Amino acid sequence: MLKRSKRIDGMALSEIVAISEQAARMRASGNDVLALSTGEPDFPTPAHICDAAHKAMLAGQTRYPPTIGTPALRAAIADRANVEPANVIVATGAKQVLADLFLATLNEGENVVVPTPYWTSYSDIIALSGGQSVLVPCEAEAGFKMTPDQLEAAITPRTRWLLLNSPSNPSGAVYSAVELRALGAVLARHPHVWIASDEIYDLISYAPFTSFRTACPDLADRTIVINGVSKAHAMTGWRIGWGIAPPELIQAMIAVQGQITSGACSISQAAALEAVTGDQSHIAERQDAFRDRRDFVVQTLNAIPGIDCTMPDGAFYVFPSCQALLGHKTPEGQTLETDADFCAYVLASTSLAIVPGRAFGLPGHFRLSYAYARADLEDGCDRLQRAVSGLTSD
Repeated sequence: MLKRSKRIDGMALSEIVAISEQAARMRASGNDVLALSTGEPDFPTPAHICDAAHKAMLAGQTRYPPTIGTPALRAAIADRANVEPANVIVATGAKQVLADLFLATLNEGENVVVPTPYWTSYSDIIALSGGQSVLVPCEAEAGFKMTPDQLEAAITPRTRWLLLNSPSNPSGAVYSAVELRALGAVLARHPHVWIASDEIYDLISYAPFTSFRTACPDLADRTIVINGVSKAHAMTGWRIGWGIAPPELIQAMIAVQGQITSGACSISQAAALEAVTGDQSHIAERQDAFRDRRDFVVQTLNAIPGIDCTMPDGAFYVFPSCQALLGHKTPEGQTLETDADFCAYVLASTSLAIVPGRAFGLPGHFRLSYAYARADLEDGCDRLQRAVSGLTSD
């Protein structure tokens, strides 16, 4: 019998992926399932990016790349961030950047402060690295954003990192420059705490976006910015992310990456280079499309009794509250006790897959992605309305 290692005790496939795979199985069995559960743009990778990959293949760029990333891509990323190439590591997606980071820096029992709601993989990556997540609930009334007082209260001598995500998955919250500087003022008093700023949705923001490094340049010597091409450029399958950090941290992360994947795919790096340096017109066009989808989804969800949906400022998710519907009964007589019960009921009754808020550390909500075609969003909102209309409060 297999004996699992202690480091993965309690760890399993993320609830987001599990729900998406359940929806796929139902669809394969002939059910008319609609999944609005994953954060993957429905747009194709732009043609000029694909062309760059093809040209790289024909030019023989198919050999082992440097572990840290190709010089051309690192130079382009560094130029965009106004840093030196020594400050840049390229990895197989932003998720690997996070894994490299925490495996390279966390010792057993050390803490990472994580505002919730948060992307579900954060806590598992931290746990896999031997650390502990200190989850700080940030409610809708506060814009799903951490306050300086909350940060101050969460820091202890065992705190190694603050992990921020702006724009946020799942809430779409965007920290303003003023808000980032207020958090930076707290961190300035705690020099043992470093900052990991996940900015993968920086180019999908409907409010002014400010990078943590820009807002708090005095903290750059203990800051890493995580980014990549997956979301804004519709390149999820190309698996390219990067970290921008002090060179000593980059070197520590290389030591980890060199024993796990080595360098990221050479062809994908050539495509990413074109994404970073080539024609950017698709960014604004697609951001406009996402904004229109956001406005439709928020307006439609808020018209459903019992659903309260805050307007997100970035990314392509909404994180509505279903708290008012908990305690209601389904047509079969089941009482909905949790957000997970609510999402399971919606899937069973209307074949619509959405993700419960508990997966993101803030129960009482659910996440719906609007990175889908307008027709799918209209269908999904209609299914959700039908599911809610079937509930009774008695």
